[in-house]
Amino acid sequence: MEKLADAKKSLNYYASTEKAQVLRSFFKTGKGEYGEGDIFIGVTVPQIRMVAKHFAELGQKDILKLLHSKIHEERELALFIWVSQYQKGDTALRQKIFQAYLGHTEFINNWDLVDLSAPKIIGDFLLDKKRDILYALAQSPLLWDRRIAVVATLAFIRAGQFDEPIRLAENLMNDKEALMHKACGWMLREVGKRDAAVLRAFLKKHSRVMPRTMLRYAIEKFDRQERYAYLADGAKSIIYGKDK
Repeated sequence: MEKLADAKKSLNYYASTEKAQVLRSFFKTGKGEYGEGDIFIGVTVPQIRMVAKHFAELGQKDILKLLHSKIHEERELALFIWVSQYQKGDTALRQKIFQAYLGHTEFINNWDLVDLSAPKIIGDFLLDKKRDILYALAQSPLLWDRRIAVVATLAFIRAGQFDEPIRLAENLMNDKEALMHKACGWMLREVGKRDAAVLRAFLKKHSRVMPRTMLRYAIEKFDRQERYAYLADGAKSIIYGKDK
């Protein structure tokens, strides 16, 4: 039987002090930053994926212990294993992982952890179900809950369902966190890649008042002339004090 101690030992085999220093800076772990106090041991994503494949059958209790770790890479390992088990699991296991995920979101506490897991677990599970939980998460004071709500909709977008990403972007227009502006803009961009008319309808309504970062992300795939037109129009709102 695969053991938690062995999983941690395998992860530590790849640890690098130099990489840890880079990761601490990249994921903003300084005082007052969104990742304040997070601990890195310097393991890359491909290396974590390799360890996750080896420990793919780790038990749920051990996965939760990893998820509760102070070490970022151990939490990431837990999520990679969960995603793998969810994708291969039956309905009962998928529901169990979905519920456990929602019960421990305070440990899914950086953008990379959210982005690798929310669409594949939360979004996928809700594809054919009511989505009230996303709107509850979007109202949470916890940044990572709000990001989970938005990024989970990537699963809907890939399935050609655009209502939730549009509504959540509207609901979170006044969010104070740049990471949320980026997440909403990213989802809007993904909508636009599949149906530009839906994105343009959103922009017609909101481009002059939406946060500039959200706008830039949303229009990234438009041609230069159209991007400049939206940005110039948005700049007018800044002059008149309407920028968010």
